[in-house]
Amino acid sequence: MSEILCQWLNQELKVSRTVSPKSFAKAFSTGYLIGEVLHKFELQGDFSEFSESRTSTAKLNNFSRLEPTLHLLGVQFDQNVAQSIITEQPGAATKLLYQLYIALQRKKKSGLTGLEMQTMQPLTNLRLQNMRSEAFRERLKILIPRQTDFNLMRVTYRFQEKYRRMREDVDRVHSEKLERMQKLSEEQRCFNIEKQRLSRRRQNEIMAQIQAAIIQIPKPASNHTLKALEAQKMMKKKKGAEDVANEIKKFEALIKKDLQAKESASKTSVDTTGPMTTDLLNTYSDDDYIKKIQKRLEEDAFAREQREKRRRRLLMDQLIAHEAQEEAYREEQLINRLMRQSQQERRIAVQLMHVRHEKDVLWQNRIFREKQYEERRLKDFQDALDREAALAKQAKIDFEEQILREKEIHEQIAVERAQARYKKHYAVCAEILDQILDLSTKVADYRMLTNNLIPHKMMHDWKELFFNGKPIYEQASIKQIAAKPTEEQLIELEKRDLLDSNDYDDYKNMVGEWALPEEMAENLPPSNNCILGHVLHRLVEKSLPPQVESTEPELLSSSVKGCVLGKTFSGKTTTLKSLQKDFPVKILSIDTLVQEAIQAYHDNEKVSEASSIPQEDRKEDQLTVRAQLGAKSEQLLKKGKSIPDMLLVNIMVNAINGIPVNQNWILDGFPMTLNQAQLLEETLTGCNRYLMEAEGKAAQISTLAVDPTTSKEVPLPSSAFDFVILLDISDNSSLSRMNDVMAEEFSRVISHEDTSEHAAAESQHVDVDPNLRDQIQHRIIGFLDNWPLLEQWFSEPENILIRINAEIDKNSLCQKVKEIFATEIMKKKNKVEKRLEEKEAEKKAASLAEPPPPTPPLPPEPEKEKETHQQRDPSKTPPAKGKPQSETSPGKQDSLQDGKGKKGETTLENGSPKGKPPGGKVQVKKSPVGSTDIPPTPVAPPPPKPGSEEWVYVNEPIPEEIPSFLVPYWELIENSYINTIKTILRHLREDQHEVLKYLYEITTSFQEFLRRPDHKQDFVAQWQADFNSFPDDLWEDEETKAELHQRVNDLRDRLWDICDARKEEAEQERLDIINESWLQDSLGITMNHFFSLMQAELNRFQDTKKLLQDYYRAMERKIPIDDSKRFTRIPLIRLDSKDISENQLRIPLVPRISISPETGVPRPKLKAILKGKIDYSLENVQTNFEADERLVMDTWQQASLAISNMVAAEIHQRLIEEDKENQPAESKEKSPQMSTNKKGKKENEPPKNKKEDKHGKGKSPPVAEAAPVVFTAEEIAEIEKKNELRLRIKEEHLAALQFEEIATQFRLELIKSKALSVLEDLITKVVDIYKLMEKWLGERYLNEMSSVEKLTEVARYHIETATKIQNELYLNQEDFFINGDIKVFPDPPLPKRPPPVEKEEDGTLTIEQLDNLRDQFLDMAPKGIIGSKAFTDILLDLMTLNLGTNNFPSSWMHLTQPELQELTYLLIVNSEFVDWRKFLLVTALPWPIPLEEELLETLQRFKAVDEEQMGTVTFEQYMQAGLWFTGDEDIKIPENPLEPLPYNRQVHLIEFFFRLFADYEMDPPQLDYTQMLLYFACHPDPVEGVYRALSVAIGTHIFRKVEGPVMTAEKTSSTDLSPVEGYVETEENAEREKREFTEEKEERDQKEVDILENANTEKISMETLLRVFRGGSEVKDANRFTSHLKRENIYAESFMKVFQELETKDLEPIEVAVLLKHPFIQDLIANYPDYKIPDIKMILQRSVHVAGSDGERSPSRLTEEKK
Repeated sequence: MSEILCQWLNQELKVSRTVSPKSFAKAFSTGYLIGEVLHKFELQGDFSEFSESRTSTAKLNNFSRLEPTLHLLGVQFDQNVAQSIITEQPGAATKLLYQLYIALQRKKKSGLTGLEMQTMQPLTNLRLQNMRSEAFRERLKILIPRQTDFNLMRVTYRFQEKYRRMREDVDRVHSEKLERMQKLSEEQRCFNIEKQRLSRRRQNEIMAQIQAAIIQIPKPASNHTLKALEAQKMMKKKKGAEDVANEIKKFEALIKKDLQAKESASKTSVDTTGPMTTDLLNTYSDDDYIKKIQKRLEEDAFAREQREKRRRRLLMDQLIAHEAQEEAYREEQLINRLMRQSQQERRIAVQLMHVRHEKDVLWQNRIFREKQYEERRLKDFQDALDREAALAKQAKIDFEEQILREKEIHEQIAVERAQARYKKHYAVCAEILDQILDLSTKVADYRMLTNNLIPHKMMHDWKELFFNGKPIYEQASIKQIAAKPTEEQLIELEKRDLLDSNDYDDYKNMVGEWALPEEMAENLPPSNNCILGHVLHRLVEKSLPPQVESTEPELLSSSVKGCVLGKTFSGKTTTLKSLQKDFPVKILSIDTLVQEAIQAYHDNEKVSEASSIPQEDRKEDQLTVRAQLGAKSEQLLKKGKSIPDMLLVNIMVNAINGIPVNQNWILDGFPMTLNQAQLLEETLTGCNRYLMEAEGKAAQISTLAVDPTTSKEVPLPSSAFDFVILLDISDNSSLSRMNDVMAEEFSRVISHEDTSEHAAAESQHVDVDPNLRDQIQHRIIGFLDNWPLLEQWFSEPENILIRINAEIDKNSLCQKVKEIFATEIMKKKNKVEKRLEEKEAEKKAASLAEPPPPTPPLPPEPEKEKETHQQRDPSKTPPAKGKPQSETSPGKQDSLQDGKGKKGETTLENGSPKGKPPGGKVQVKKSPVGSTDIPPTPVAPPPPKPGSEEWVYVNEPIPEEIPSFLVPYWELIENSYINTIKTILRHLREDQHEVLKYLYEITTSFQEFLRRPDHKQDFVAQWQADFNSFPDDLWEDEETKAELHQRVNDLRDRLWDICDARKEEAEQERLDIINESWLQDSLGITMNHFFSLMQAELNRFQDTKKLLQDYYRAMERKIPIDDSKRFTRIPLIRLDSKDISENQLRIPLVPRISISPETGVPRPKLKAILKGKIDYSLENVQTNFEADERLVMDTWQQASLAISNMVAAEIHQRLIEEDKENQPAESKEKSPQMSTNKKGKKENEPPKNKKEDKHGKGKSPPVAEAAPVVFTAEEIAEIEKKNELRLRIKEEHLAALQFEEIATQFRLELIKSKALSVLEDLITKVVDIYKLMEKWLGERYLNEMSSVEKLTEVARYHIETATKIQNELYLNQEDFFINGDIKVFPDPPLPKRPPPVEKEEDGTLTIEQLDNLRDQFLDMAPKGIIGSKAFTDILLDLMTLNLGTNNFPSSWMHLTQPELQELTYLLIVNSEFVDWRKFLLVTALPWPIPLEEELLETLQRFKAVDEEQMGTVTFEQYMQAGLWFTGDEDIKIPENPLEPLPYNRQVHLIEFFFRLFADYEMDPPQLDYTQMLLYFACHPDPVEGVYRALSVAIGTHIFRKVEGPVMTAEKTSSTDLSPVEGYVETEENAEREKREFTEEKEERDQKEVDILENANTEKISMETLLRVFRGGSEVKDANRFTSHLKRENIYAESFMKVFQELETKDLEPIEVAVLLKHPFIQDLIANYPDYKIPDIKMILQRSVHVAGSDGERSPSRLTEEKK
C-alpha cells in the first residue's frame, strides 16, 4: 500500500519532496505535503499560507486549514488522527493518504470543483462545519504542545542525556577508583604480609648470626676506669687552657690596634688645631698615665710566663696519661690470653641470658599486640555500628521519601482518573444538553410551523430519539448512500431504523398512533395463532441438527465454592489462611498455581506419576496437563509477555478438577477481570451466559407467530460460585499497608545479626520489594478499572456478592469472613436438601402417574405400527412442554394444564366461530385408544378445540425436504412483511413532515403576498406637497377649501381603488393555491400508502395460507399443489394521466375519481368543517374527499372479500379431496360413531358455507354407488384410525387458517379506519389554512380601508383649520400615522443666545480687570518686580484718574492712599519691591488653594507633557496637563434662549494664570511651570509655604518638624479658600486653644515617632535653593529711579557658607535632612515672608465700612493709621 501511494505521489502528482515508504510518516507529519496534494486538485485555495517548518505552530496552522477540506471530501479526520500523524505514529499517515486517494479519485470522476462541492452543502452543514473547525482548532491546540515546550523538552532531553553520560562517567571513574583502591589495598596487604614474612625470616637469620658470633667481653677493671676519667679531665683542662690563651692573644692584638689609632689621631690633631692641641697634650701627658701603661705592660709579661708554665704542665699530664693507657692495654691483653680457656662457657651463658631477654621482649610485644588488636576490633565494631546506623537512617529517609513519592503518584493518578471521569461526565452532560437544545429548537421550529399544535406522533418520535441519544436534526442525506457511508449517514440510518422499529411495534401491538378507534374499541384484537406458531417451531426444530443431551445424572454436591477479591494488601491471603485453620477448605492462589505448574514442567511431571489408574493407551513420557500448562506459561514469560486469561483459567480449572467433589474451595484474588470470570464460569458450568441470552433473543425474533408452549424464557444457569467476598479498602490504606510491610521487612533484614541469615533473607525478599513498589500503582488502577464490570457480573443473575469493610483490625476481619463462610455452608446444605426433596417428590409423582394404564386394551398391533409409535413419541414431547424426553406424557399434560390457565380458553372462544370446518363428513375428535368393541361412555367432556392448551397437535412425520424449503420461505415471508410495513410507515411519517412544511410555506408565502408594496405612499406624498404649496393668503378662502376637499375625495377614491385591486389579486392567489394539485397528490399518495399496507397484510395471509397448505399436505403424504394462480393485488391510485398498457403493470391502477359524488355521503365532521358561509372554492375539496373516502371503503371491501374467498376456496378444496378419498369407503357400512361424528360436524358448521356444503354433498352420491366390500375388524380399526388422523389434520389446518383470516380482517379494518382518519385530518388542516387565508385577506382589506379613512379625517381637519401639514403623512398598506421624525419643510431659525458676561461680586476682580492690570504691570515691570512706591502710585492713579475704565470693582474705589500703602506693605519683598504677579494672584481669589499633594501631582503632569524636559510648556501642553481644579461646574442652562449662559469663572481663571506667568517674548509663549507652582505654594502660614515651595522645587514631599502653631495654621488654612480674618481672643477661646495646643503637642510627638528614618533623603542643589529663596533679583522697571537696581541674591553668600560648613565638595547637592538641621536654614525658614498669602480683604472691608459711615473715622481706622 505504501509503495502504491509513493508511486502516486512521486510520479503522478510530482510533489515537491520525494516520498519513500520508510520516510512516509515523517514526510507527512507537518501536513504540508497533504496540503500540496489537495492544492494540485484545486481544493486547497490557501496553500500559500502553509509552512514547511516542523514547528508546532506551523503544524497547527497546516492541519487547521486541512480539516475543512478533508471533511468536505468525506475523509474521516479529527484531532486524534491529526495527533497521530503529527507524532508520526506508524500507519496513521498511510491510512489518511489512502482515504484521501479514494476521495480524490471519486471527486475526479464526479468532475466537481471544490467551490461547487461547498455550494452543494446545506447551509446548516456549513455552519456546523465552521463550528466543528473552530472546535477542532481549539482541541488541536490543546493536544499539540507549543514550540517552546518542544524546545524545552529537547533542551531538557539533551541535558538529561548529558547528565546521564556525566553520571555514567562519574560512576565509571568511581568504580575504577574503587577497584584501583581495592587493588592497591590488596597489593599493600600482600606486600605487608610478605614484608612481615621476610622480616621474621631476616630476624631469625640475624639472631642465628648473633648467637654464632657473640664474644664475651669481660668487664673492665675499676682502676682502668679511674685512669680514663682522669685522662678525660686532663684533656678538658688542656682544652680550656688553650681557649684562654687564644682569647689573650686576641685581646693583645686589639690593644695594639687601639694604641696605633690613638697615636695617628694625636698627630693629626696637633697639626691642625695649633695652641688648643698643645693644651690637650699637656693635659694628657701626665706621669700617672705613663705609669699605668708601664704597669699594664708588666702584667702582660707576667701573664705570658704563667701561660707558658701551664702549657708545659698540661703537656706533661697528657704524656703521663698516654703511658698509663698503654700500660692498661698491655694488662688487658695479658688478661685475655689468660682467660681464653673458658670462652665457650661464657658464650653459652651469654646466649642463655640473651634468649631469656628475647622471651621477655616477645611476651611483652604479644601482650601489646593483643591489646592493639582488641582496641582495633572495638573501634571497627563501633565504626560498623555507626555505619549501619547511618545507613539505616538514610534508608529510612529514602523509604519515607519513596512513600511520599508513591502517595504523590497515587494522588496524581487519582486526579487524572477524576479528571477523566469528569471529562467523560462533562461530555455526556454536554451531549445531553446539546440534545435538549436541539429538541427545544426543533419543538420551537415546529411550533412555528404548526401554530403551537405539534402532532403527538412527532413529539413521540423526537422523545425516542432523545432518549436513545440520537441527534434530532438531520446530520447527512441518506437518499444517495455510497458503498462506504459516512459516520453521519450511519447515524441517520440508525435513527431511521429506530423510528421504523417503533412505528412497527406500535402497528403490531395496536398502540399509540395505531390504537383502536372508538368504533373498533368493542372488538378485541386478534390473539396469537398458536397452531401456526407450533407449525413453525416444529419446522425449525426439524431443520436444525439434533441436540445430544447428556445422560449423566446431575451430581448434587454440598461443597461450597467461592472467591475472595480485593485490592492488593486488602488482607485476602491472611484471612484465607486463618479460615483454613478452622474449616476444611482448599485455598487456590493463581500465583502459586502458576509457579507449581512451571515447577511441574521443570520436574518433568509425567502422566503415569500423576494418575493412580493406569491406562494402557497412555505413553510413559507424556507430560501431565499441569506440566503442559506450565511449559506454555514459562515460554510466554521468557518472551516478556503476560499469561493470557484462557491459560490462567485452564491452570485454575485443572487445580479445581483435582479437588475432591465434596471438599470446599476458595479462590484467592481470582478472577481479576471480567474476561477471566466469563471464561471460568463457562469452563466450570459449561454454559455461556451471554450466548444463552443471545440465543433467547434470537429465538424471540419471530414475532408474527409464537408457540406458547416453547416461548418461555430459558432460565440462566447458576453461577460457578456460591459466594464472592469483596474486601473493600481505600487506595491510601492499601498504600499504607504496603509501606508498613516494606518497612517491617526492611527492619527485619537490618536486624539480622548472623551473616548467613542476612544473605538468606536477602535472597528470599530481594525480588518482592521491587515488584511491590513497581506494581502497586498498576494493580490498584487495574482493580479500579475492572471492578465495576466484575461487580455487575456477580450481581446480575443472583446477587452472590458480599462486601466487607477491610479497614479494620486483622482479628475482626478474619472473624467476619469465618461467619460468612459458615453461613454459606448452611445455605448450601439447605439448598442441597431442598433439591433432594424436590427430586423425591418428582419420583413419587411419576410413580403415582404410572399405575393407570396408558392405553385401554386393544387388539394386537403389528410391529411396524409400534415402531412408528415409538418414533412419533419423541417428536410429540418437546413441543408439548419443552422438557427432556425421559419424562412421561401424563406428566406433560398435567404440567401443560397447570401452566396455562384460562388464557387459551379466551383465545379459542374468540377464534372459534370461524375456526370450525364446514360439512358433516368430518368426524369429531375422539380418544385415540377407543375401539369399536367398547361402547361410548354416556358422559364425555367437551372435545378440545384446535389451538387450545388441551389440544394435542398432530405431529405426523413429514418429508425431510419440506422443512428445508418451508423455513426459508417463512423467513422470507416474515422479513418481506416487516420491511414492507416499516417502509410504508416511514413514508407516512415523512409525508406528515412534508405536509406541515408545505402548509407553513403556503401560509407564509400568502402573508408575504399580502404584504407586497402598494405604492399608496407616493400618492399621499404628492397630495401633501400640493397641499402645502398653496399660498398663505388663500387658506381662509371657502372656494380653496372646497377645492382641497375635492382633492381629498379624489385621493381617497384612488386609494380605495388600489385596495380593491389588491383584494382581487389576493383572492386570485388564494384560488390558485386551492386549485393546485398538491392536495390531490398528497391524498393520493397517502391512500396508496394505506393500500400498500392492505396489500402487505393480504400478501402475508396468502403466503401463510400457502405454507400451512404445504405443511399439512406433506403430513398427509400428499403432493403440494402447484398454485399457478397469481396473488391477489389491490389496485393503487393513478396519480398521473399517462397511458400505460395493462401488460406493463405489475400492480393494477385505478383512476382518481371513479365514483360519482352522488353515491358518497359526507361525514358529519366534514360537514361541520365546511359549514357556515358558502365557499364555492372548497366544494371541489369536499367532492374529492367523498370520492376518496368511497374509494378507500371499496378497496377495503375488495381486500376483505378476497381473503374470505381464499378461505372458502381452501375449504372447498379440502371437501373435494375428502370426497375423492371417501368414494371407496362409502360402499362399506358406515359405523354409527362415524355418522355421529359427521352429524356433529355438520351442526358446528357456520351458516356462511352452506352453499359449499350443498355443493359438496351433491358430488358425493355418485361415489357412494360403488359395490360394498367386506373388511375385517383390524382393517376397520386401521381405517378408522386413519380417518380420525385425517380429520384432526383437517380440523387443525382449517382452524389455523381461520385464525389468520380473523387477524387479517381485523388488521384491514384498522387500516381502513386509520386511512379515513388521516385523510380527514389532512383535509381539516388544509381547509383551516384556506379559511385562515380568507380571514387574513378580509381583515387586511378592512384595515387598509380604515387607514384611508383616518388619512381623510386628518386632511379635512387641516383644511378646516387652515394649517399646513409639516410632518410627513405615512400610509403603508394597513398602517397610517404622522411621522414626527420627518418634516416636509424646515422650522424657522431660533434667536442666538448672547455670550456670558462676568459680574462683580464681593469686591472680586473680574477676569477682564485682571487682564487689564496684568497688561499695565507688564509694561511697567516685565520681570514681575516693581518698586513699592511705584506700585502704590500706579494703583492710586488707576483708582483716581481712570474712573471710566472700570479697572477695579466699586469696593476698591474707596481706598485711600494710606490704605493703599498698607496694602503695598503686605506685598513688599525685601523691604523695597513688590511682586505684582503675587498681587494679581491674591486679588484673583477666590480660587481653590491646592494641597501639597495636588501641587506635586500637577508638577508631575507638567513634566510628563514636557517631553524635552526644558522646564517650560506651551498653552496647548498647559491645557493638556491641567491644574488641580477644573472648570467643570454644574452650570444651569436657562430656559430662555435670549438669556446668556452663566459665566464659568474657573475655566477663565485657568487661562488667565497662563497669561499671568507665561513669557510672551518667546514664540509661541512659554510657561515656566515650576516657577508658577512656586507662586501657588504660598500659604497663610509662611513656614508651611516655604516647605511647600521646597517640595515643589525638589519634586517630592519634604517632611516638616511638627510644631504647635504650625498645626493650627494648617488646620485653619486647609478649610478656607481665602485667608482667615483675625479676631480678639476671649478667656474661653484661650482655654480652648490651650487644650488644643496640648492635644496637638501629643499628636506632634506621636507623629515625630512615626516619621520614617529615611525621610528627607533627597538632595537639593544650590541653584534650587536660590530659586526658592528669592532674596534679590534683577529689576527692570520703567521707573527712572529703579533703572540702576541690579544686584545678586542676598542669600547666595550665606548658602555658600552653609554648604561649606556642611563639608560639601564644590557645592555639590546635599541631603535635605542635613540641610534643614543647619541653624541658618532653620532661622531663614521661620522668618521668610515671601510664601505667605496676605490678607487684603481686611483692608477692603474696612474701606467699605468707612465709606458707609459718612466719612467718620472709627477707632480701628485710627489705630491702623497710627501703625
